Amino acid sequence: MADDSSSLLDRSRTVAGPGYNRWLIPPAALAIHLAIGQAYAFSVFKKPMGALISGNVDKPDALDWTPGQLAVIFSIAIVLLGLSAAVFGKWLERVGPRKAMLASALCFSGGFLIASLGVHLHSLALVYFGYGFVGGIGLGIGYISPVSTLIKWFPDRPGVATGMAIMGFGGGAMIGSPLAVALMAHFKGPDAPMGVAPTFIVMGLIYLAFMMFGVFTIRVPADGWKPEGYVPNATHSALITSSNVDADNAIKTPQFWMLWVVLLCNVTAGIGVLETASPLIQAVIKGTIKGQTMTEPALVAAGAGFVGLLSLFNLLGRFFWSSASDKMGRKPTYMIYFGLGIVLYALAPSLMGNHSLSLFVIVCCVILSMYGGGFATIPAYLRDLFGTMQVGAIHGRLLTAWSTAGVLGPLLVNYLHDQQKAKGLTGAAAYQTVFYTMAGLLVIGFIANLLVTAVNERYAFKGTVTTASAGH
Repeated sequence: MADDSSSLLDRSRTVAGPGYNRWLIPPAALAIHLAIGQAYAFSVFKKPMGALISGNVDKPDALDWTPGQLAVIFSIAIVLLGLSAAVFGKWLERVGPRKAMLASALCFSGGFLIASLGVHLHSLALVYFGYGFVGGIGLGIGYISPVSTLIKWFPDRPGVATGMAIMGFGGGAMIGSPLAVALMAHFKGPDAPMGVAPTFIVMGLIYLAFMMFGVFTIRVPADGWKPEGYVPNATHSALITSSNVDADNAIKTPQFWMLWVVLLCNVTAGIGVLETASPLIQAVIKGTIKGQTMTEPALVAAGAGFVGLLSLFNLLGRFFWSSASDKMGRKPTYMIYFGLGIVLYALAPSLMGNHSLSLFVIVCCVILSMYGGGFATIPAYLRDLFGTMQVGAIHGRLLTAWSTAGVLGPLLVNYLHDQQKAKGLTGAAAYQTVFYTMAGLLVIGFIANLLVTAVNERYAFKGTVTTASAGH
């Protein structure tokens, strides 16, 4: 029983009472993920931020920020997402989702405010610190806190639960992108070149308010709670444990590192398409008869439309594939991701060479659905192998694979593309080795997933699993 003097943020104050409707939890989780998913829309700021000086006649001698300098902002944010999720995962399990989600809201929105000052002062270091470092910490804590809670509320449908939350992260860009564009157009003027600084302030405050809804509506189930009629492991699988493994022991298991490789390969390959989506589709279109008659603005619009379509399939795949994994099992679902993915990545260069535009678009959409599905299915996979006790902390540590892929993917793609251009290849032909290399990465992921087996009982937590032991 919670003490009346205890803080409203304490875990004890978030324990749901008897008869609480667990379907009230997904909206709280979505409030966090739809907000932090704005990170996927950061590219809409790159062009305006690159013209802050050239658009301001008062500073004719100053230099604009280059695309390469601005790309670092997103990379810092993704690296900090993985690192903060790993570092603060056990803290989250100990203090509960409300305090963790508040920390996420303050860091994520605060990152916008600091970045706004950086834009105003034209200090790139301040933007790196604000949106990249502080905002990235908010991303990491915010990403894992609702996922951990949802898995505890939906032990009978963990794939559906994680899909509901993580599809919000995929959909955040669909809100953040038009919101940012509209705000920059509204604020653009002599006092706010390109309208970026005030847009950052307004978005920071909007997201803070939005995330606070999640903070104060989140609840955790009472110790021993389970859904009515639920029988643990009713659908038997050798991979689904009946015990729990704490985060410190989980990283000592080969299963954790096999899944680390699985996530790394899946994410790096997906980034191979995302990183080059707009210029890639424009190059493919130019190779067709129709493309030869299209104007440059029309090609740019087609590129933007392709990016939007991929974002939609990224979002839908997160819910579809993770929900399907509840029926098929996590390991077979990843076999599909990798097996089908290898075929599609290997097929893509032929479709580009044969100017099969429609088929190429379909292939990329399926690839991106499995990229999103990989993110949404991995928490349920961890829950199967390691139990629910510290699944948030274990998930946080696994997300360092995402941080690695966030750096490795763009570097690999740009290196391969530049290498092909140096050989004199242009257009779609310059991207062919990217797809073949990503297919090779998926072969590694396929093998890693194949090697996943049940966790040895010697790693199991020996104490009694209670609310308190979540932070053991």
